[in-house]
Amino acid sequence: MRVPQKPSWKRWLKRIVVTVAVLCLLAVAFVAWANFAALHAGRGVLFDDLSKVPAGKVALVFGTDDRFQGRENLYFRYRIDAAEALWKAGKVRLILVSGDNSEKYYNEPEKMKAALIKRGIPKDRIVCDYAGLRTLDSVVRAKEVFGLDDMLFVSQRFHNERAAYLAKANGITYCGYNARDVAGQGGLKTKLREVGARVKMWLDVRVLGTRPKHLGEKIPLPE
Repeated sequence: MRVPQKPSWKRWLKRIVVTVAVLCLLAVAFVAWANFAALHAGRGVLFDDLSKVPAGKVALVFGTDDRFQGRENLYFRYRIDAAEALWKAGKVRLILVSGDNSEKYYNEPEKMKAALIKRGIPKDRIVCDYAGLRTLDSVVRAKEVFGLDDMLFVSQRFHNERAAYLAKANGITYCGYNARDVAGQGGLKTKLREVGARVKMWLDVRVLGTRPKHLGEKIPLPE
């Protein structure tokens, strides 16, 4: 006696469901791995306590705009706060502010420089990198354009972790000082975007071999 078989469309549907489930699990595992890689790169070298930050470094402050949707951007303020604290504690000898200046009326580095000067930091101790369009660009340009093989990242911890992974992949010695994070809905949205940013980070380094959009001639930093 023959056992009735399921209709062929049911067998195909089952295969499709199983395949989709496997692909979803692999995607989740990949996202988790990319995020863990950044977390691991920052372990033990990103500091919340100012007293633990090694002295004598050049600080690389990652850019963002001072305004967001018509309001003060707290990410900007807290990064400036952190850079000021490092300078006044004698932890850094120079500050490199790196950000986006790709549009005529949008200039993150100049805004950061102006804010730091208002905090009492000498303008000749601040250098602008106008082509830090992405974190990858800022990190690689700091090495290849400005000649830094050892640097101190200044941003929120989640951002410093991603920068740490990029620095490690490019043979850079690094540590970081974590600026105060942003709470509330705005902070949550940024954290969700960061998940995707870390996937892009891993692909840029391990698959795509992404390079900065602009390099150009070397720019010596002041002593």
